[in-house]
Amino acid sequence: MLEMKVPSPGESITEVEIARWLVKTGDYVTKDQAVAEVDSDKATLELPAEASGVITLQAEEGEAVKVGQVVCLIDTKAKAPAGASSAGTSSAGTSSAGTSSAGTSPSQPVKQEAPVAPKSTASAPSTAPIAPASSAKQVPSPAARKILAEREIPASAVVGTGKGGRITKDDALKASKPSMGTPTGGVRKEVRTKMSMLRRKVAERLVSAKNETAMLTTFNEVDMTAIYDLRAKYKDAFKERHNVSLGFMSFFTLAVVRALKLFPDVNSMIDGQDKVTYDFCDISIAVSGPKGLMVPVIRNAENLSFRGVEAEVKRLATRARDGQITVDEMTGGTFTITNGGVFGSMLSTPIINPPQSGILGMHNIVDRPIVRNGQIVIAPVMYVALSYDHRIIDGRESVGFLVAVKEALENPIEILMNGNPKQALEL
Repeated sequence: MLEMKVPSPGESITEVEIARWLVKTGDYVTKDQAVAEVDSDKATLELPAEASGVITLQAEEGEAVKVGQVVCLIDTKAKAPAGASSAGTSSAGTSSAGTSSAGTSPSQPVKQEAPVAPKSTASAPSTAPIAPASSAKQVPSPAARKILAEREIPASAVVGTGKGGRITKDDALKASKPSMGTPTGGVRKEVRTKMSMLRRKVAERLVSAKNETAMLTTFNEVDMTAIYDLRAKYKDAFKERHNVSLGFMSFFTLAVVRALKLFPDVNSMIDGQDKVTYDFCDISIAVSGPKGLMVPVIRNAENLSFRGVEAEVKRLATRARDGQITVDEMTGGTFTITNGGVFGSMLSTPIINPPQSGILGMHNIVDRPIVRNGQIVIAPVMYVALSYDHRIIDGRESVGFLVAVKEALENPIEILMNGNPKQALEL
């Protein structure tokens, strides 16, 4: 019997949470098949089977488990049921046409403990013995115990539907609560779901940033006309040449890199009583993923061209949205860029991504009246916001940084492209 333990997802992570089991007790799994999704405080990762065999789950969904803790057992001596997929698809509870000339489907698991072998073969080795039903009656699982404690409901008041009368997480969620008054006849439904470990960690970090930093935000506006003209003129050739779109992120990233070199305090962090200033620019890009906010990092952005930035943004964003981003790809970063404009935000005060000291917020682009050469004209304008830690960044540096970003975005050919757009875009 192979014991599968929780591997370490990354440095400093000591605990994960079982977000979702992808198999059931009694299923036959193949080596490297994903059997669970686990949440750490930085990312959601898949847990692959370490060997082929019949699996027995040892932890429930929503349960927090330590790195190195056993979460399931795999009976490596068990034979694969007839018709089991070699690609690692679970066979339990599945019947496929044509698996047997006699029409016999793969055997079903008994009480979700171990599969019954086909009649033509010997019985599969049994898994751990089933405890007597009375020993589990009205005993809550770890996840259920926590929910009942939070809702102040005694276990004796809940009927368990699990094996042997065990109280499951679902039983605890459905447990009755005291009446809150006379019913009015209307629908009064509520749904309670536990936040993922990643979501809880993001919440903790945001509150920490608000409480432990002297955060201040300064604003400015950017006339995006020059960037609009450049994209209209070169985006098709850029896409054809590099197989990636010429978006706004490359302009903003390179403008930020230039501003960080001009105002290095913004590229610094506080470590105890020390100020750490970096001579490289690792730019974190906030991305909304299926499991919440992800912040992958573009390493050494100061060495990248427009093509390099756009390709890296596309790669990291795709991996984040597909749930494939790794902890290492989100670790570090010296400055963050976040774009609320993709969701329609006009203006916001972004929260610092600790331990960084600054974050630039992009917003939507709207045609607005502005004064240009003494004349009122309509132009595409974006409001930008820089939130910074006033403990380490003074007003001169913060305002100067944001003005430098504005200057570069409004004069990209002269400042970001050295007067030669085709060469800068590698066309």
